[in-house]
Amino acid sequence: MDWRQAEREYDPGVTRDSLAATFDASAREHADRVAQRYKGGVYDRSLVRAGVVDAAPDGDYADLTYGEMRDLVRRLSAGFRELGVTAGDRVGVFSNTRMEWAHSDFALLGAGAVVTTVYKSSSPTQVRHLLADPGASGVVVENRDLLDRVVSVEDDLQLEFVVLLDGEPHERDDVYTLGEVHDLGSEVDPGDGWVVDRDLDDLASLIYTSGTTGTPKGAELSHRNFLANVDQCMRRFGDRPDKPADVPVIDETTTTLSFLPLAHVFERLAGHFMMYAAGATVAYAESPDTLREDFGLVRPSTATSVPRVYEKLYAAIREQASESSVKERIFNWATDVGREYHRADDPGFGLRARYGLADRLVFSSVKEALGDEIDFFISGGGSLSADLCELYHGMGLPILEGYGLTETSPVVAVNPPEEPKVGTIGHPVYDAEVRVDDEVGAVAGDDGEVGELLVRGPNVFRGYRNLPEETEQAFVEVDGDRWFRTGDVVEIRDDGFIEFRERAKQLLKLSTGKYVPPGAIEDSFAASEYVEQAMVVGDARKFVSAIVVPDLAAVRDWGESEGYDLPADDAALCRDDRVRALIQSEVDRVNESFESHETIKQFRVVPEEFTEDNDLLTPTMKKKRRNILERYADDIGDMYAEA
Repeated sequence: MDWRQAEREYDPGVTRDSLAATFDASAREHADRVAQRYKGGVYDRSLVRAGVVDAAPDGDYADLTYGEMRDLVRRLSAGFRELGVTAGDRVGVFSNTRMEWAHSDFALLGAGAVVTTVYKSSSPTQVRHLLADPGASGVVVENRDLLDRVVSVEDDLQLEFVVLLDGEPHERDDVYTLGEVHDLGSEVDPGDGWVVDRDLDDLASLIYTSGTTGTPKGAELSHRNFLANVDQCMRRFGDRPDKPADVPVIDETTTTLSFLPLAHVFERLAGHFMMYAAGATVAYAESPDTLREDFGLVRPSTATSVPRVYEKLYAAIREQASESSVKERIFNWATDVGREYHRADDPGFGLRARYGLADRLVFSSVKEALGDEIDFFISGGGSLSADLCELYHGMGLPILEGYGLTETSPVVAVNPPEEPKVGTIGHPVYDAEVRVDDEVGAVAGDDGEVGELLVRGPNVFRGYRNLPEETEQAFVEVDGDRWFRTGDVVEIRDDGFIEFRERAKQLLKLSTGKYVPPGAIEDSFAASEYVEQAMVVGDARKFVSAIVVPDLAAVRDWGESEGYDLPADDAALCRDDRVRALIQSEVDRVNESFESHETIKQFRVVPEEFTEDNDLLTPTMKKKRRNILERYADDIGDMYAEA
């Protein structure tokens, strides 16, 4: 049976009438299985202080079963009700991704609340907007540092309580620890009836857009939206009876490592709602600095992430493999073999033998460093370089690229495990209808089914909070039906798979009238040994230029191997003619894959990496293009003045 037909006929049977009820049913069914793994030595957990959970060993993991997690969550839910939370109240969660985020989310949803999310990196001004706009009556914060940000703007808020995940009880009467909330709930033990009845169309969460193009907008997502997307994804990844034994699935045997922000819709659905509905084990990395160590400790079978993380992971793999010229040659040979093996429909004996050797010499150690249990990765939240994706597939670590938006809960399309197609963002999930508005097609310069992607289905949101005009503009009527406008230019291929081209707003229109999608050019640097990041510019200019961030460590290693005495100062290094020639060779390599009007004619090498800390990346690691343009306005002006 074709997998498309199998998805239509399969009923995963994991969802119920609300998100909390879905968790409750799964926790009952999988009571003795491990639900969560949490790490010691990272947080001063109030739940540990209160004796609710055991402390995990420093640098290692402890477990909570589904039965234990359910018991904890239902008491927290009762405790939140004791604090005054009623159905429809908005309550924020302002924390890093960790097990207590999940506890608070399900507990609040069980009390009937609407959970609004705040990124841990949010400034006081952003905190004010993300709590005032929804009218939050309470907020769960990670620690006293984040509490201080809330307190600094509390005069503009309507908060009735604050809950601390970490530390000792607070001196303020309206500030509680999570352990204290649990104790309040234990005094009025709700028993099995802890989940407040909610209608499928009731609001479940307000998730704010990343704000790359203006003030973040609060997308109103219902229980139906999220549960429909869980069902859609489980039809693709669940244990369908038609799947061959060698095709990996997501079920109760799955272990995932969660590290993306749960404040973002991608991890909230793919690494949270879906995993707990399936009865999987969710382990929390809880610190980006120990991610590689956590992979080895947890040994996950899958993980969700964004392209930037896969780029950094590959850079680390390559750096380790380049400790000597011999190792570097072996690594390059192995990756070439991996690419060839992945592309081959029927690899012969010779290619199989070479691949086996490449696996023993290189790929096996990479997989071992990641726990040696990875079935597949999922990538979303931005476009992934096809070349890099193919490299991972060639190493036996397939990345299944997908696509979605906050407004679609989020998954619209994702590559199926049984038929992944590198270079695409996958095939639409069940019951998500897609089409293109070809008025934008001319922008992309193609004759095929190219244009702005339009979507409709049960996972599409109902609108933006308090923004009726923006909500109206987000939809378009086609043949009497209402479709959500994604703002992304794509090609829908004859086989139904979708190729991403560019955000419509980010297309560069040269002064010559030609259009250039910058993302594809930037992605082509992903596997570069010497380029860490690049941002392409050229809107309203005669030609394309770029701001290039080098991998400073790799460039210095190169300089040493060439016998060059490179400047010690990073800024001076970036101005060095020899370094510029090295980066020019990388630019020339990338240019070979593009049309003349798309090639980079000028570039500037800058030492500062784009990060969230310097406000050049969003919390989900997307470039803040407006900020980067402002930061390097003089460099950009100089490039075009020289030309």
